[in-house]
Amino acid sequence: MGTVRHFEELEAWKTARQMANLVYQLSNSGAFGRDFGLRDQIRRAAVSVLSNIAEGFESRTQALFIDFLGRAKGSAGEVRAQAYIALDQGYIDQQQFSTLHNLADKVCRQIYRLMAYLEATPDVHRVCDEDVEYEP
Repeated sequence: MGTVRHFEELEAWKTARQMANLVYQLSNSGAFGRDFGLRDQIRRAAVSVLSNIAEGFESRTQALFIDFLGRAKGSAGEVRAQAYIALDQGYIDQQQFSTLHNLADKVCRQIYRLMAYLEATPDVHRVCDEDVEYEP
């Protein structure tokens, strides 16, 4: 993995964004849209994944980044669990469930690999500040 300058370049963040958009799409209408508890919880969990990746990337230390990635991975697992509830309640069909579940699983695996990489290379640099001009 080369130097990443922005969290938007991370594949895990891109997948998390796809997953969050799918969650919003699926939970926008019908009975799912009226189940405010599940709808809001799965949305919060999905948004938490990409938010924690971004927040961790922008954090002060690599250890904090890894910690935030762990939170993101946990939230992706929460999305998977809540997708089962949505399926069981008939809010989404099997195809929609599979698509959502696969995205959540994919982002979990991507986050895991990113965490393993960061743990194995403790001196990796994420942002190159030398190109940034600061005004007094």
